[in-house]
Amino acid sequence: MIQRDDLSRAELRRLLRQRRSQLTPLEQRRAARDLYRQLSHHPLFRRTRHLALYLANDGEIDPALLLREAQRRGKATYLPVLNPWPRTRMVFQRLRPGETLRRNRFGIPEPAFCRARQRKLWTLGLICLPLVGFDARGGRLGMGGGFYDRSLAYRNLRKNWHKPTLLGMAHQCQQVDRLALASWDVPLQATVTDRGWYCAGTGGAGPQAARGA
Repeated sequence: MIQRDDLSRAELRRLLRQRRSQLTPLEQRRAARDLYRQLSHHPLFRRTRHLALYLANDGEIDPALLLREAQRRGKATYLPVLNPWPRTRMVFQRLRPGETLRRNRFGIPEPAFCRARQRKLWTLGLICLPLVGFDARGGRLGMGGGFYDRSLAYRNLRKNWHKPTLLGMAHQCQQVDRLALASWDVPLQATVTDRGWYCAGTGGAGPQAARGA
């Protein structure tokens, strides 16, 4: 675990990205399999009919096995798609099995923009978010673009939103002792790594701590 000490967000982001980039291809594959084992049989995953995932980039832990398993079970799966205008917005669009993807302006594959296949965030059951750093209290450090925080800003207006569940996904090496959250940061309900679960509000780790996430 990294001790934040006096590191700025930019310095911390650079350090954590470096850490995950140093993982070997074998370590990445093992982490992806362990992530799958952590979540594929969990009630949160089993019960959700509409869930959003992401395509791994820049050393992020890869949820591709979970995406395929969700589609195998007949779940509706969604990916983040950058809005053509305004360019600061991001939407969630249903992914069809075997669909051809294109690369967005950051080089990340995504479906071709189609409003008819997009869904309001608060009607999804689960959003699995990539991250650069996390703590055990629901803190999330992203890449710095703010796309997820802007999309989820409505949750800061009312504290009683129950959907969707926000679940961070990370390598264990991305854990930080404590993240200082900005006013616009949207906290996670839990984070799952290749090693275990961290649930906001409890600071607890391990699969048992995650059952109520």
